Amino acid sequence: MKTRIILLFTLCIVSSCKNSTSDPIDNNVKIDNGGLLAYSSDEIKSETLRAWNAYKKYAWGYDVLLPLSKTGYNWYDESLGISPFDAYSTLAVMGLDQEAKEIEAYALTKEWDQDIYVQVFEVNIRILGGLLAIYDDTKNPEILSKAIDFGERLLPAFNSPTGIPYHSVNLKTGQTAGNHGEGKGNVVNTAQAATYLFEFGVLSYYAKDPKFYQAAKKATKAIYNRRSKIGLPGDFINVETGEWTNNWSYLQAGMDSYYEYMFKSNLLFPDPEIKEIWEYSLDKINQYYSEDYNGRRFYACVDMHTGEVVKRSISLYDAFFPAVQALHGDLLNAEKNMETWDWVWDKYGLLPTRYLYETDSVEYANSELNPEIIESAYYLHQITGDQKYLKMIFKYWNDINKCCRNEIAFNAVEDVRTMEAKDYLATYFFAETLKYFYVAVADKSEFNFDDYIFNTEAHPFKKSNFESDKAKEYLGIN
Repeated sequence: MKTRIILLFTLCIVSSCKNSTSDPIDNNVKIDNGGLLAYSSDEIKSETLRAWNAYKKYAWGYDVLLPLSKTGYNWYDESLGISPFDAYSTLAVMGLDQEAKEIEAYALTKEWDQDIYVQVFEVNIRILGGLLAIYDDTKNPEILSKAIDFGERLLPAFNSPTGIPYHSVNLKTGQTAGNHGEGKGNVVNTAQAATYLFEFGVLSYYAKDPKFYQAAKKATKAIYNRRSKIGLPGDFINVETGEWTNNWSYLQAGMDSYYEYMFKSNLLFPDPEIKEIWEYSLDKINQYYSEDYNGRRFYACVDMHTGEVVKRSISLYDAFFPAVQALHGDLLNAEKNMETWDWVWDKYGLLPTRYLYETDSVEYANSELNPEIIESAYYLHQITGDQKYLKMIFKYWNDINKCCRNEIAFNAVEDVRTMEAKDYLATYFFAETLKYFYVAVADKSEFNFDDYIFNTEAHPFKKSNFESDKAKEYLGIN
């Protein structure tokens, strides 16, 4: 569930998916009553361990594994070790304690005094979220110190005239930068502007310091307070002037987690102001984005001022929304929405990054094995108990194995229409995709859906670890 900044790099080696290994998976594969090839939690655990060992062998210390060229890739000039921080909670949930302990030890070696500009949004959900997940699980005070240090280094980004964070911040100096370098391009999308309530709330709770949550809340309110006369935010905003630079409004990448975090943070840390903003926003989503087109439920791109449809497209990132709808209690719309996503999957065997439903065509054909559709099917199965959602998940796993399981791990694809392989394994494949496949079939004694709330990177936080009275004090909620 999130906006993703797809990093362009020149190391991609394109190879046919037909070159993927054909060695069988032998971990308790079974057939369900509908004749669909199913899987067990043991199989997912085995495949996770296989992929994680490939990362450790070929890319340890790098941010990302390039599985076809068997090497690593860094997002910045220096490695932040993003894959380990993303992988920890999945390995821990699966009971892979030795591997999880290795990451905990690795986290303690990381020094954040690095002279590099990092994208605030991306490192918040991955690194800060990952560190907080380790602490939530282990209660290791040294890990909390690392998380507080990292959070402190992100705070200067929020020192803008609007309270909306700059695109990037230097971890060493605290200097900020726009999207195109220091002092330039001070425009961010709405998700980059306001996807901080959850992690900053957890950090404030554990650090007993409201400044983190209050900075995130100020950014969220800065977006909300600039909504149009009909109640919609735009998708790009100038951090310094607060002026919208584009008038589109939607659920897609660029706005998705703005909505997600209002809802989820309020579940973990009830805040009357945020609850009011969420309920108002959900009403506008249903009023303006939602449309039934050719018998299916879609959520369109609309003009923020008029509500008129400007583009009939969906991105695979907004497949998160059925999960939010279901958790909110709106099962009717959640199920209609999920039915559409499953239909798009069946057209290609994976979701393309962007699909134009008005013309029944693909706009961006690549896929990085994103988790959102699996996540929503998981939520709906947990909440409704309907086996059809579990069967969807089985299908998604089988299809990913057919196209994207390779000699050492899994790989992305350049084009879902040809399944041409791409030499990349996104960090969220460890954090989210594999985790959702696992918890979908794990016993409740291993993972109980009702006990946790996930951040947008699927790092689980146990509800019982947070007391509402203390949350009010530690987060500064009135």
